Amino acid sequence: MFKVIFTENRCKGCELCTTVCPVNIVIMSDTINRSGYRIASISDMEKCTGCFRCARICPDIAIEIERQE
Repeated sequence: MFKVIFTENRCKGCELCTTVCPVNIVIMSDTINRSGYRIASISDMEKCTGCFRCARICPDIAIEIERQE
């Protein structure tokens, strides 16, 4: 199982991460960060395959993925 962690105040709402998720669980939330951007989030963490595509495409290095035991 994997845990996706977003550094909210680095996210600029570009939505690139939502385009590469093979299981379509990366979404844009209604949460606004301190810079005024809607931030990305995960709709169903249990479906994350740990492919790291969202983290690799993020231009702001706002996404980390951890393996959970």
